[in-house]
Amino acid sequence: MFNPFYILVGGVIFLIYGGFNFYIGSRGWQSLFSYVPFLNPQVYWLLFWLIALSYLISRFSPKLLPAALFEGVTLVGAYWLAFMWYFLLTITMLDLLRLIDRFFHIVPVEVKQNLNPALGLIVSALVLGVVAYGAWNARHPRVNHYDLSISKQAGALKQLHVVMVSDIHLGTIIHNAYLTKMVNTVNQLKPDLVLFAGDVFDENIESTNKEEVSGSFRKLSAPYGVYAVLGNHEYIGGNAEEAVKYLDEAGVRVLRDNSQEIAGSFYLIGRDDLSGERINKVKRKSLAVLMQGVDRSLPVILMDHQPAHLEEPVEQGVDLQLSGHTHAGQLFPIRLITSRIFEDDWGYLRQGNFQLIVSSGYGTWGPPVRVGNTPEVVDITISFN
Repeated sequence: MFNPFYILVGGVIFLIYGGFNFYIGSRGWQSLFSYVPFLNPQVYWLLFWLIALSYLISRFSPKLLPAALFEGVTLVGAYWLAFMWYFLLTITMLDLLRLIDRFFHIVPVEVKQNLNPALGLIVSALVLGVVAYGAWNARHPRVNHYDLSISKQAGALKQLHVVMVSDIHLGTIIHNAYLTKMVNTVNQLKPDLVLFAGDVFDENIESTNKEEVSGSFRKLSAPYGVYAVLGNHEYIGGNAEEAVKYLDEAGVRVLRDNSQEIAGSFYLIGRDDLSGERINKVKRKSLAVLMQGVDRSLPVILMDHQPAHLEEPVEQGVDLQLSGHTHAGQLFPIRLITSRIFEDDWGYLRQGNFQLIVSSGYGTWGPPVRVGNTPEVVDITISFN
């Protein structure tokens, strides 16, 4: 049975998406493409809607299209989302300026009469440049280093070298080649412990080359092991159980609302993602329950995909939390929103003895584009005293 609520919400989203694209397409025809002599409106709108709707088409037809065509349509649609976003921002600003000019007559009439198609070319070149830079930026992650101190003894351990990666989003767009690059970067850092803070896979885990991906994960080397938690996208795709099984077989232990004492020196706790409550209708364990049996005199490191409800780890005496999820906004200026939603949407935060690091993520969701932030591998040196 189809849920009427989801049908209604989906219909509203489709209308909004279609309205935005119609607005962009209309302005594109008026300011630029109507000046192309061999292009008529029917051909223009047919091509425009094929591109604009390609991402939605791919979302609803993964099993209907041949694999190569499905990946091609998904990629075109994903890039269009970035183009749509920046066309929408640019065109809206120009139309607001036009509205202001209607009242204050700032721009001379002769300039306005000769503005098209030069303005259309300028806007198209600007957006193309921004998206091209964002695509390049998304494929050039950096290593961000943090030196931390935890005021506890960790057995005989004086220092711990942790490498954390979040939000790889392996799937149709992010392939094994990108994972291999990440594995090589991590191994060059020679960590004691490797942690994946959720969204290792995108919703469509079945589209990844599982043999190659599994082999890449097995190449990770860390004396204290490789651990992961689930993110919201493993749940959204309905692949949480498959992801856990697959990662375990690839040598990555998934912590789902449980803790692990490591080397008698520190505790690692992995929380199930918040989205699991909404999708599976199973409430995750409270952090107070997870801390039962944990020797709090030892350092406690927590992995929780979403950096939300920080009052819990503060109250429970967690020393360090590692999170991802936010992508630091991914596409400028979305970080203006994520910074309001989360107390810390990227980087380092300290509240008393509690410390938090939120990663901008290694991969991308939707458009393989990043503007205003950079993908990263997080390299952490923790000193115990």
